[in-house]
Amino acid sequence: MSAVFRSLSGETSRHALLALMLGAGLTACAVPNRVSVVSDGGLLPSLVEGRYSNLYRGKQQYPHTCSEDCYPVREELQCETPSPASACRYVGARPGLKDKTGFSLQWHGHASFSITTPDGKQLLIDPVSEQFDWPVNWAHSLFGGSSRVAPPTLGVAEFARADAVLYSHLHYDHFNKRDLEKVGANAEFLVPPGMAEYFPDQGYLIKEVYWFSSVKIGDTEIQGMPAHHFNSRYWVPFIYDDHEKALWSGWLLKHGGKTLFFAGDTGYSRHFADIRARVGAIDICLLPIASYHHATEGAWYRHVHTTPEDALAAAKDLGCKLLIPWGYGKHSWGMGDISSHAPLQRLLKEYPAQGQDIPLLILNEGERVAL
Repeated sequence: MSAVFRSLSGETSRHALLALMLGAGLTACAVPNRVSVVSDGGLLPSLVEGRYSNLYRGKQQYPHTCSEDCYPVREELQCETPSPASACRYVGARPGLKDKTGFSLQWHGHASFSITTPDGKQLLIDPVSEQFDWPVNWAHSLFGGSSRVAPPTLGVAEFARADAVLYSHLHYDHFNKRDLEKVGANAEFLVPPGMAEYFPDQGYLIKEVYWFSSVKIGDTEIQGMPAHHFNSRYWVPFIYDDHEKALWSGWLLKHGGKTLFFAGDTGYSRHFADIRARVGAIDICLLPIASYHHATEGAWYRHVHTTPEDALAAAKDLGCKLLIPWGYGKHSWGMGDISSHAPLQRLLKEYPAQGQDIPLLILNEGERVAL
């Protein structure tokens, strides 16, 4: 089981061991996947004993940290519980872009997005409609793990019409194997290096994309981008772990000179400035603002997840012309947060305090916008 699995559920290793034992004898009619590696012009972090690492290791320097009154009640949030903000709906201003990009998107909650490209291609980013794969979900429930509410707007239709699915990394809140069946074998799957081996053999077309390497879907160029995170899915003490054996990524979409960037799960580091140096200022930035809070391990959570103020700093580094935050909400997984909308509460407080001139577009789950 991954570190995310542990942080979400409080499960012990015996639950993961039970899940693996339950699944060990399960097989399906195997059809070999079609796997290729896209590495031209790309960057692959160094492998040490088969494990990847971040570009900038060690303690990070954060431009700003909210230290007091970080979660004031906001009139833009209509909440069932105002403080800390829970079960809210945003009713504030909705800025747009001066120059149209041709992209449209729908946020399904947590990290899941549907993207329509200017030439009409349908993309899914980190689509997750359930919590854990079977039998891990069964073991999780059996041993008292809390359930999460699935994103309500991500249904069979979204999966079936996808031309491509982009995954950022292996953690359960970003990758669910049962959703692969809903997509089928006709779409392309773009993943970071090392992730293809986690797909069941069902004839899927999978491309492992190095950081800064690119793939074309229709007329849209899609590049893998650096992120500052970690990766794992299974852990059984003294027997097996897959920590950092697959890489983690963000994704950049480019069409007609316009760009859309999805950061993936990431902490703040100089990799954002590296991205700006390679690709220039970005039109639309989808940046995470949640999963940073913990009573005793807050420094570690922040190391691999951006706080709202870190996301604002990243938006400056990237030259974002529009910032769309994600990770909060009623249908998020809720790990590392005070409440469902506390990260958004904090973002709204920090946004004017940092003198931002980047338009901030806040979505409620299920909302669609054309940009």
